[in-house]
Amino acid sequence: MSENTKTPLEHVNDVLAQLKEMRHYAKNNVETLTAQWLLFDGELKKLKQSGPIETLMTRQSELHDALEEEIATLEKLAATLQPPPEETSPQA
Repeated sequence: MSENTKTPLEHVNDVLAQLKEMRHYAKNNVETLTAQWLLFDGELKKLKQSGPIETLMTRQSELHDALEEEIATLEKLAATLQPPPEETSPQA
């Protein structure tokens, strides 16, 4: 289906899929960085590099939270864009 013929619901679902993928990677990045942080926390403090890493971890966490909020908002929007169910006529 070409971009010009997509419905608003299809566009919202495309954006949702992309945001969910971003959320997945953001979560993995936070987990990986946290694991590294725990392994080398003492050394980073000795090298005076703990502050910048903490800032990065905080920003990555904030991105993850913002993605969660936007996904929830778009999921609600997608629900409102769903076409009404087709009524079935009673069979005689």
